[in-house]
Amino acid sequence: MDWIALALSLRLAAVTTVILLALALPLAWWLTTTRWRWRHVADALVALPMLLPPTVLGYYLLLALGPRSPVGALLLRLTGTSLPFTFPGLVVGSVLYSLPFAVQPMRASFARVDQELLEAAWCLGASRLRTFSRVVLPLSRTGIVAAAVLTFVHTLGEFGVVLMLGGNLPGRTRTVSVAIYDQVQSLDYAAANRTAGVLVGLSFALLALTYRTQREGATRWPTT
Repeated sequence: MDWIALALSLRLAAVTTVILLALALPLAWWLTTTRWRWRHVADALVALPMLLPPTVLGYYLLLALGPRSPVGALLLRLTGTSLPFTFPGLVVGSVLYSLPFAVQPMRASFARVDQELLEAAWCLGASRLRTFSRVVLPLSRTGIVAAAVLTFVHTLGEFGVVLMLGGNLPGRTRTVSVAIYDQVQSLDYAAANRTAGVLVGLSFALLALTYRTQREGATRWPTT
């Protein structure tokens, strides 16, 4: 069992989840409420990582963030480092790859919030920000929890993006999914079974907890 790779994957999943919760909340709310005529373009862009092969997304990110690209060259001048084959590079790739898994559950929960409750809050003088924080977020908490768990689990098991963008550097970019691939390549099936078993067990436990939370939330808040 490669505990270093597992610890790196857990760290990557945690950082990605925190970043995506901050980014996906306003994005999901905007997509739910906007009347912009080109909203379908934004919807497609957000959902695109779900359809693209991970290696394709990782390849384009590698080109976009590499030192020969305008973005990569600018980052190199500003920070003195290049994002590919680093942990921050894995975070960037994971955020983009897991974005739809954070946005979609939130949008589903936001769409179920009764519009009359929002209008009542506005009539009582609450600002839109206060209405969002005091009305929308509590009623949508099951979707937010689901988004956090799905993002975490999805990032924990991702392979193509991290391999293309991060390579296989032990202790730096070697995640647990890459470790399983290496174990299979070296015909160490016993180690691969142990590592995969831990990953499956952890993912199952988190998903089961999420479904239980959603069921309890639906029982307590039937209007959401």
